[in-house]
Parts: sequence; C-alpha cells; structure tokens
Amino acid sequence: MDAQSDNKAMDLVVDLDGTLIATDLLWESTFQLLKQNMFYIFLLPVWALRGKGYLKHQISLRVAIDPAILPYRGEFIAYLREEHGKGRRLVLATGAARRFAESIAAHLGVFDAVYATDEIRNLTSTHKTKFLLETFGDAKFAYAGNSKADVPVFNAASEAIVVAPDRAAAKWQRVHSARLFEAPKTSWKAFFKMLRVHQWMKNTLIFVPAILNHEITVLPVLVNAIIAFFAFSAAASAIYIINDLFDLPLDRQHARKRNRAFASGVFSIPFGLKVAIGLLILAGLLAAQLHWTFAAVLVLYLIATTAYSLSLKRMLLIDVLTLAGLYTLRILAGSAANQIEGSFWLLAFSSFFFLSLALVKRYVELQNTTLVEKNRIAGRGYRQADREVVAQCGVASAFAAATVLALYVNSDAVVSLYSYPWLIWPLCPIVLYLNIRIWILAHRGEMHDDPVVFIISDWRSQIVIAIGAALLLYGGMRS
Repeated sequence: MDAQSDNKAMDLVVDLDGTLIATDLLWESTFQLLKQNMFYIFLLPVWALRGKGYLKHQISLRVAIDPAILPYRGEFIAYLREEHGKGRRLVLATGAARRFAESIAAHLGVFDAVYATDEIRNLTSTHKTKFLLETFGDAKFAYAGNSKADVPVFNAASEAIVVAPDRAAAKWQRVHSARLFEAPKTSWKAFFKMLRVHQWMKNTLIFVPAILNHEITVLPVLVNAIIAFFAFSAAASAIYIINDLFDLPLDRQHARKRNRAFASGVFSIPFGLKVAIGLLILAGLLAAQLHWTFAAVLVLYLIATTAYSLSLKRMLLIDVLTLAGLYTLRILAGSAANQIEGSFWLLAFSSFFFLSLALVKRYVELQNTTLVEKNRIAGRGYRQADREVVAQCGVASAFAAATVLALYVNSDAVVSLYSYPWLIWPLCPIVLYLNIRIWILAHRGEMHDDPVVFIISDWRSQIVIAIGAALLLYGGMRS
C-alpha cells in the first residue's frame, strides 16, 4: 500500500487547546466572561460543581470567540493542510466547548468531523481515549496532542504526533520517538517583555518627593525609596499580566500588541497567573517593610489600575484622567514611603503633565485606527471625530502643567528650598519643549503609541531632562 492510500486509511485526530492553537480556550473564555461582568465569578464555582463540561458549555453560551485571530501553530497547520490535500480524513477532537470547536473547524476548513465537550461530557484525557476507541472501533487512528492529558490517547493511538509538548508529553515523545512539532523557543527577553520591565521607568516617580525635598542622599530615605520602587514595579508587572489576559482579543487585532506574550501564545495563561500571583506576594512583602501608608497607596493603585483594565479604559475622558491619576499615585507612594509631606504644587503639576501624555496616547490610537466615522476604537470610548478635541485638550494640559510650574517657581516654597531659585525658571520652557514636541510628532504620525516609552528612548528628551535635573540639583545646593 502506498503512502497516500495509507494516509487515507488512518484518520488523523487533532487536539485543539495547545495543539492546534497556542492557547487554552477555557482560560480565555473565562477571562472574557469576567470582563463582561465580574459578578460571574460567583456563578463559575456553581457551574463547576455540575462538572467541567457543564462549566465550559455555560461559558460558551455567553462568550463569542473570533477564530480568525487565534494564535494557530503555523507549521502544524501547514502540515494539516498538506495532509488534507492528499485526501486524509482529519478529525478535531477537543476538550473545548462545542460552539468554539465548530467555529474554529469552519474557519480552517480542513476537518471532516468535530467531537467536542458538551454540557454532559468533558472530552479530555481518559474520557477522550474511551470515546475515540468506541468511535473508531477496530480502525486505526493517529492522534496529535500536546499535554499530559493527551498521554492516554497517545497510548491508545496507532500513531502519535506531539505538538509543542509540555513536560509530560515531551517525556512520552522521547521514549516513543514520535513525530514532533516543537514550540518556538522562549527566552528571558520574552519573559522581561511580559513583565514590561521597560515600564518600570515610570515608577522612578517614587524618588521625586525625596529628590525635591533634598533628602535623597540620606541613606535610610534612599533605601526606603528603592524598596518602594521595586514593590510598585512588582505590583505593576502583575497588573500588566492580568490586563493582558483580559485584553487578548483586542491585543490580537492591534498591529503591535498582537506580538505580546499571551496574545501570540508564547506563554500560557496559567503560567502568567502564577507569575502575577508571585509578583503580588513580593510586592506585599516589600511594602511590609515601609510605613503602612505606603501599603495603602499601593492597594489604592492596584484597585484603580484593575478598575481601569476592566472598565474605566472604555469610558470617554475617564480613562485619561485615571491614567494621569495613576502617575500621581506613584508620587504619593514616594511621599508615603518616607513620610514626606505631599506638595500641592507637585501633585497639580503631575496631574496636568501626565494628563497631556495620556491624551497623546489616545490621539495616536485614533490616528492609527481606520474607523467608520461613528464607530469607536476597539475597547475605547473615542471616535475619529474626537481626535482634534483630544489634541486641543492635550496641548492645553501641557501649558497648564507649565503654568503650575511657573507659579511654583515664584512661590515662597522655592525660596526656602533652593539657594538659587532663578535656576529653576528654565524648567518651565523645558517642560513645554518636552510636551509640545511630543504633540507635534504625534500630529506628524511619528509618535510611539506610549509617549512615556518615547521619552525614555528619545535622546533629545534625555538631554533636556538631564539639563533639568542638573538645574534642580545645583539650584538646591547650599552656598
């Protein structure tokens, strides 16, 4: 019998989660359900008590997935299309909910049959093995899977194909020398990108109160600020991960965000949750070393940023005001870490300055999105018609920040804190230069979609900031 007729004789049964796609639809759909309404968290355990199949079925009734944007295993999909072209019968057999499995099968167009979980039966592991043996009877079948749950099916199949295996499946593959489709290699770079380590630069705002109070060189103050910085950074990275898990469908429709670790399937959702929990524990342990008010600010930050991720970022203007507030909370955290009295001037300046940057972020999103006039950006509350108003508000906020700074420079507080108050005046045009240049570049279409990241990486901004820091340092020197 030639190879082609042998392929036709042996059906190839394919798993879905982790095998055909680099994600798990139960996890994804659960996060999408909670994003719709967090109160579903109370129904999930009730459904689970009636069985995992019932849980998956109930979630699938309330959540829709778009099969066109899922992270498919490209090399394995190409192999399936080749086998289908040869006339081989392909079967999708998955523990995912039937509605999801059927929509994916219809999108790919290579499967001749679909077997999936329903409200009574959870088609995984031994249940899948039993079902396939009953379905195929004495006929041989090949099976493609990826996880520990697939090992019983591998043992029952006449041929096994292991795709992007976990530890148990990889061990089975080595012992049985089965055909292997390897997953793309992960790296520390991908891990640090998942944590958004480059965003930790935002948390250097924690040092600002100690710097402006001329206490940053006092060792206990510096140590407290460093502890606060890493506590905030750990908490922020945890929230970035959780936010990514809620935003998977939106990220996959974005030109850049679709390459993020979870949207592209580089890391699994359970792995991300473990890392996020670990980071939150680390943040709590670090916060416990400081005054309780720092922990209070950190908890407020976690609540605010979670609310932003789940709801507030879809609200017109509330989203940018929240973003500006989150930056200001970092400054308050720096004050709380060392029990430095908060400055009205600093908080007012921060609010306007970062409101301007938040509006830049929305302006760039509007600029880079092709929309029908009355449609909103995916996951946002803005329309194309809002772009000029957003720009006007952003530029006005930039000038408001410079005005607050000018009033501060002319106040009695500057005279008491700085030996050379006149050296602080150039900070006003410096702030205007930073902000207005960003707006001009945004108007030209040359701005990164995160202006803070742009400032961190732009050498002109770095030089101007360094000049401003030098003026602050020298102006505060005692004669």
